[in-house]
Amino acid sequence: MSRVKRSVHARKKRRATLERTKGFRGQAKSSYKGAKEALIKADTYAYRDRRNKKRDFRRLWIVRINAAARQEGMSYSQFMHGLKLAEIEVDRNVLADIAVRDPEMFRRFAEKAREAAAA
Repeated sequence: MSRVKRSVHARKKRRATLERTKGFRGQAKSSYKGAKEALIKADTYAYRDRRNKKRDFRRLWIVRINAAARQEGMSYSQFMHGLKLAEIEVDRNVLADIAVRDPEMFRRFAEKAREAAAA
């Protein structure tokens, strides 16, 4: 097998790494070794936080729904249970948006949930 000289591809790889670390601090942007380690860390955090973002938004939606439900005299769990009994299938994202933007519509949902829970 013939010998492969790496200079062009090695430089290309190093330049690409240093371009990706533009904006980092200290050695993480200027030396190849520091940049490579910083990128490994950054990619690990990015992977983890793409998953955590889904959790964070769900928590936010629950907090908003709970606040709106309590203004209607119900807890979050009572409200969600009543919706399930009333066979109203609206996800938390939409419910939280309604709670913030359209309190009158949310009030109607709360009434339906209360009636279904009482029956």
